[in-house]
Amino acid sequence: MNPTTWSGVRERVLALREAPNAAQVFGARGHRFELLPPLSEAEVAEAEQEFGVRLPADYRSFLLEVGAGGAGPHYGLYPLQRDERGWAWNEGHGVRSDNSLLPQPFPSPAERARLRAAHDAREPVESAFLDEPAFRAAFRARDDEWEALSAALTAGAVCLSHEGCGYFDWFVVTGPERGTMWVDLGAADGPLQSLARTPDQRLGFREWYLTWLTAATREAHGR
Repeated sequence: MNPTTWSGVRERVLALREAPNAAQVFGARGHRFELLPPLSEAEVAEAEQEFGVRLPADYRSFLLEVGAGGAGPHYGLYPLQRDERGWAWNEGHGVRSDNSLLPQPFPSPAERARLRAAHDAREPVESAFLDEPAFRAAFRARDDEWEALSAALTAGAVCLSHEGCGYFDWFVVTGPERGTMWVDLGAADGPLQSLARTPDQRLGFREWYLTWLTAATREAHGR
C-alpha cells in the first residue's frame, strides 16, 4: 500500500462500533469509534497556509481520506477544525491549540536540556530576599514561566492525543524529526521522548495509528 494512502481504514474504524467488545478498548467510551468527516484539499491547504507549515504526507493524507479527528490511539485524535479564530486542533473542553510556534524547528535533545537548565537556574533562593512575601512573589513569577517553557519545548509539534494521567502524544511537523511521534511525560517529571521502540528507529504517524487500529480490532473482537 502506498504509505500516503489510507484505503479502507475509515471503514475499518467505523466497523468497530458494532464489534462485541468495542467498549472494552481503552478510550473507546469517549470516541466510540466515530470519525469526523475528512477535510477537503482546499481546507487542508488553507490550514497549512495559516500555520506556515506543510503537514507531513502521511498525516496530511489521513485528514483527506480518513477524517479530521476522532477515534484513534488512547482517548482519540484531537480534531483539526476551523472556528471564528481560524484553524486549530480542538483538545476538548473548549481548549484549542496554540499554533504560533509550529513553523519553528522542533528542538533537539540538547536544546531542550538547555532550556530546562536555564529555567531551573532561575529558581529563587529564599536567602536572597528581604522577606517571605518577596520570595513567594519571585517563585510565582518563575512558575508563570513554565507555560512559555512548555511551549518552547514542543515548538514545531502538534499535540494529537491524550494517553491519560497527563501524558500527551505529539507529532513533529518541522525540523530534523519531522514526521515522528513523541510522548510528553512531564506530568510525572519525565522527559519528552520519542515513541519509537529503539533510539535508532523513527515512528511516524501512519505506523502509530495503524498499530493502534490493529490492536483495537483484536481487542474489540475478543481475540
